[in-house]
Amino acid sequence: MKLFHRCQRILILSLLSVSVFAPIIFVSQRLKNLSTTGRKEFIEDLSNIKYRTDGLKLSVEQEASEGLKEPRKVLYEDKDLVSSVSYTLKENHDAKKSGNVGDTTDMLEITENGTKYENQDGDNQFQHREISSMSGEKKQLNQEIVQQDQNAHSQSRKVIDGKIKQLKDVKPNRAVPHDQNVQNMRKVTERINEMKDQVVRAKLYLSFTPPGSKSNLVKELKLRIKEVERAISGATKDSDLSRSALQRMRNMESSLSKASRAYPDCSSMTTKLRSMTQNTEEQVRSQKKQVSYLFHLAASTTPKGLHCLSMQLTAEYFALDPKERQFPNQQKLHDPELYHYAVFSDNVLASTVVVNSTVSTAMEPEKIVFHVVTDSLNFPAVSMWFLLNPPGKATIQVQSIESFDWLSTKYHAALRQNCSDPRYASELNHLRFYLPEIFPALNKIVLFDHDVVVQKDLTRLWSINMKGKVNAAVETCHKSETSFHRMDAFINFSDPFVAKRFHADACTWAFGMNLFDLQEWRRQNLTTVYHKYLQLGNKRPLWVAGSLPLGWVTFYKKTVALDRRWHMLGLGYESGVVRADIDRAAVIHYDGIMKPWLDIGIGRHKGYWSKYVNYEDSHLQRCNIHA
Repeated sequence: MKLFHRCQRILILSLLSVSVFAPIIFVSQRLKNLSTTGRKEFIEDLSNIKYRTDGLKLSVEQEASEGLKEPRKVLYEDKDLVSSVSYTLKENHDAKKSGNVGDTTDMLEITENGTKYENQDGDNQFQHREISSMSGEKKQLNQEIVQQDQNAHSQSRKVIDGKIKQLKDVKPNRAVPHDQNVQNMRKVTERINEMKDQVVRAKLYLSFTPPGSKSNLVKELKLRIKEVERAISGATKDSDLSRSALQRMRNMESSLSKASRAYPDCSSMTTKLRSMTQNTEEQVRSQKKQVSYLFHLAASTTPKGLHCLSMQLTAEYFALDPKERQFPNQQKLHDPELYHYAVFSDNVLASTVVVNSTVSTAMEPEKIVFHVVTDSLNFPAVSMWFLLNPPGKATIQVQSIESFDWLSTKYHAALRQNCSDPRYASELNHLRFYLPEIFPALNKIVLFDHDVVVQKDLTRLWSINMKGKVNAAVETCHKSETSFHRMDAFINFSDPFVAKRFHADACTWAFGMNLFDLQEWRRQNLTTVYHKYLQLGNKRPLWVAGSLPLGWVTFYKKTVALDRRWHMLGLGYESGVVRADIDRAAVIHYDGIMKPWLDIGIGRHKGYWSKYVNYEDSHLQRCNIHA
């Protein structure tokens, strides 16, 4: 028994010795067959292999994209399934010396047709991308592999040196041209629309199937719909579309082809599509009406922050002693030699921006007198604000509309009965037609709407030749501009009284920034003309509600045109206003319902307005009013 165990141990030890020494002998035999050059190249190649942890990804032709900056991945391919070319550190060093130093390096791609180069961000070394496995009889092919590596190595070296010389003067990281970006975006948009059309067609075919059907075609269409909708969900650019999007489109098209063979009745398809189109159009019309209603509701509602601000200021105003409520420099209010500006507003912040922007851009602010007229409800708040925040060297006056005893109460009653919109029925909106009575000692005045911002000094405006006219304003009768308006869009020219006195093609103009010659106004007695047209409009529908059409007929042929750079319109309804035009304008106007102090205001235009508001003020902080 002991002899048996001894023999067993000897046998096990022998087998272990063979398993240890056999690989060593085998490798030594192979190394003897390698030439000196082959051995050196083989070991050098092994030393330069770089292993990656993220795995090697196949090169897939990607769709062009506006946001795609990285070039496509480059692979080394070998048609004969041998090892690919590996480059040494010495070659990288030579390439850097030749001038190819920067954020990009040249990569060599060996294809069936020869060699080509690709640019790639990142590394400054040539990187080995793929190592092909050797197959077949290793011993017999070893010498052939080494020889092919040497030939490819020397040939690639020559090609690289030549390519480097050609690229010495080429700047890396070239930006994609704008036209190409636009073209790529159009292609992506077309592709997304095509995928959406496929979903519509698939849902249409599903509507032809019997209820509760569980056929393979129904399951396939439902699956394809989910796949395509997932691919296009929220996609706005090419990079948002996955690489499998095109394959999903092809799969969907194949499924739709099956469905078209299953349901070949074109008349049913046409009827169903027409019904779907009409239903969609009706939904769009309904949503547009709802959006329009909500926008107008938001425009006519006072934001919570502004209401809070008015309440705080009103409480502080009534806590003041009567002597503390007086503004300084009141002797300047009736001086016709100074520059007088007026704004009629019930909005504290809006009137503040008008005053601050006018004074801060003026060359001689000490010559400016600002007249702010508001209603009795907001008079304490507006007064308190300007007592706390006086406009520098300028003089300011705050008046309440209730202090004008001469204003006819009959006018107020007639106006309220014929207009339901508070923006148009407001006395402040029509108070502009009583400027000579409000400021009897003045010869000229500039009237601002409360939704304007002054960007430049307006001194030259006062020296404009009025040519015997009463009103100076910017025209809005140019069809190429967004502010274009026609007389017949606001005035009823089917009425004989209107058609006889006015021309439908007469040039229109804008309220918002107007220079009025009050002396000429008094001489022509235009306030009486306004009263006449107001009463006629109350009796029959001659024009739409608001002060603009009444201004057109009151100052008909009595208005001189200003250069358009004096007054820029459209910032309250047009998001595409050119920035250069805004910067050139002396006054910008947020006409429309999207006012800058509202949440619905156009974001890209708000900065011009908000920079004249001191959001660090304690009153604004307490009312949570922020930019």
